[in-house]
Amino acid sequence: MSTTTQPMHPAGIDEIAVQVAGLKRRYGQRTVIQGLNLRIHRGEFVALLGESGCGKTTLLRALAGLDAIDGGRIDGPAQPAVVFQEPRLIPWDPLWRNVSLGLDDKSGKPLAQAALEEVGLGGRSEDWPRNLSGGQAQRVALARALVREPRLLLLDEPFAALDALTRIRMHALVRQLLARHRPGVLLVTHDVDEAIVLADRILVMRDGAIASDHRVAPEAAHHRAHPAAEALRTQLLAELGVASADALH
Repeated sequence: MSTTTQPMHPAGIDEIAVQVAGLKRRYGQRTVIQGLNLRIHRGEFVALLGESGCGKTTLLRALAGLDAIDGGRIDGPAQPAVVFQEPRLIPWDPLWRNVSLGLDDKSGKPLAQAALEEVGLGGRSEDWPRNLSGGQAQRVALARALVREPRLLLLDEPFAALDALTRIRMHALVRQLLARHRPGVLLVTHDVDEAIVLADRILVMRDGAIASDHRVAPEAAHHRAHPAAEALRTQLLAELGVASADALH
């Protein structure tokens, strides 16, 4: 992954977190991503929807530097922060060491403690991962991602395994933290409502390319029953091949 100096946002406010041009990725004879273009700015939250197998996870792994690419270019940070569906905590390390992984111990511990405070676990820095609930473990994973003030944050269905109430709380926490740290964010999700609640833009991926790009109105994000939210939900479900009535069953 290459890192280059990028022009400012057209509004002159935000720098570009990542820019993808003509991305190609193949597995053997199968082309998974073909000529994909994408730009995410600092402070912008982008959600990525698409049917299983359309290339969502392949794109995220390429952005994370976990997969090679077969063409095109990615201009962005060499080591973006990633939060996966599983917290992937180190069981034999206390929470502060999990958060400060890769940082110098002298500066890492106070930074980790501050990050744990941000996610509501400030009093548990010496605790062990085995003592955490699923939601608490994902809070630690989020603290670990944000402690380095990343330019780009990649979220790979990090709330999929959480119960409904914990997921709602995590959504609120994520909104607060991202408003404070302002990374560019790409969330891969299968949940249309989650995308509407969290994102500034929602992309639908199909056959290895971005098929559509939707701006989320603030009233749609804040009020699930608002006509703008219902209209966007219906449109997204249709693009994903799901009728609105089917999604209720």
